[in-house]
Amino acid sequence: MSFDRVLDESALFRICFVCTGNICRSPMAEAVFRSLVARAGLSDAIAVSSAGTGDWHVGEQSDDRTLDALRAHGLDGRSHRARQFDPEWFERLDLVVVFDRSQERILKAWAGNDLDRSKVQLLLGFDGEHTGSLDVPDPYYSDAAMFDQVLAMIERACTVLFRQVTPGISKGAS
Repeated sequence: MSFDRVLDESALFRICFVCTGNICRSPMAEAVFRSLVARAGLSDAIAVSSAGTGDWHVGEQSDDRTLDALRAHGLDGRSHRARQFDPEWFERLDLVVVFDRSQERILKAWAGNDLDRSKVQLLLGFDGEHTGSLDVPDPYYSDAAMFDQVLAMIERACTVLFRQVTPGISKGAS
């Protein structure tokens, strides 16, 4: 059985959210962004995926607390299976969104050229109203309340990112 999800290369814009293990933050962002894309009727134009920098959880479902937080916000993450980011994906992606500076360093080190390095961006960097650290905390070693707080941060930043991405997509999709 393969846990590799095929990226829709026919899409006009391809985004991958990357956290550490692909069981908490990046599956949250993938579910949130997919929902925004679907509600805007842009599912054929924007391909959304997620992955982790590490391979510890490959093939596993999201953390139960991730699934609970998503469900409480009307999102379903049950079909998610963790996978590790492959540097070969850079050429097929338009944007690689990370959640903290550690992931940013890893992905930029994996990138083979300046163009690919420029695709790696911190999620909270898109939220101009966010103050403080640009790192989204990893809720893995915390409680359910922290998962809810992290999901709220991700929802806000994904909404801002979506608003930045869609003007060009909407024009290209028509």
